[in-house]
Amino acid sequence: MHLDVQDLRNFYYRSTLGRAAQKAVRDQLVALWPEAKGQAVVGFGFAVPLLRPYLSEARRVTALMPGPQGVMPWPAGVPNLSVLCEETMWPVETGHVDRLIVMHGLETSEQPSAVLDECWRVLGPGGKAMFIVPNRAGLWSRNDSTPFGFGRPYTHSQLETQLKLHHFMPERTVTALFQPPSQRRFWRKTGEMWEKMGASMSMVVAGGVIMVEVSKRVHAPSGPGLKEAVRRPLSILAPSPAAKPEPI
Repeated sequence: MHLDVQDLRNFYYRSTLGRAAQKAVRDQLVALWPEAKGQAVVGFGFAVPLLRPYLSEARRVTALMPGPQGVMPWPAGVPNLSVLCEETMWPVETGHVDRLIVMHGLETSEQPSAVLDECWRVLGPGGKAMFIVPNRAGLWSRNDSTPFGFGRPYTHSQLETQLKLHHFMPERTVTALFQPPSQRRFWRKTGEMWEKMGASMSMVVAGGVIMVEVSKRVHAPSGPGLKEAVRRPLSILAPSPAAKPEPI
């Protein structure tokens, strides 16, 4: 079940914990995707906290928000770039997206398979997608005071298996949100320290979210073609037997 857009906005933009979570995930994303010059960037779910770094250089930035969640104007102070849409039928042409970011759009959907099919449809050749979901082993998925405590959390292997079934090729997997999901002042003041420590100890400490970068896998055409081997070489290429002299 999708969260309400007002609750998501209040968490990410009006709470200290939400702003810390926004920064931790966005910093990790920008480290993986430092630029998107001239590209079409689309976010689905509630990905707007991560899209702002690409506004100045991308060819187009669009924030798709599913109907059950609701939509809000974004970004503030400039022409609106957010769109309300059906979660399995996006107003995006096939193969026209260069970078796709999905956050709070997969784990909360009642039709995750159809959402992944739509992700595959809109992604163009050479395009990349980033799926950001709650980590089943992390603390954030166990705390329903944050958006990461709702929906179905995943493990690394569960998410990668699901993506492969929908013809995506996982390329890089990282985790983020190592700081505890607490509003207490001590944890907020030391949040960046925990993120740095967690990133260096990610094999030991479980982050709150899993981030999987994928590319679109396109199968080779399987239609009719030249399949049979040539049974006889061309006569012009075959050596001819020496001509016998004619009898006198």
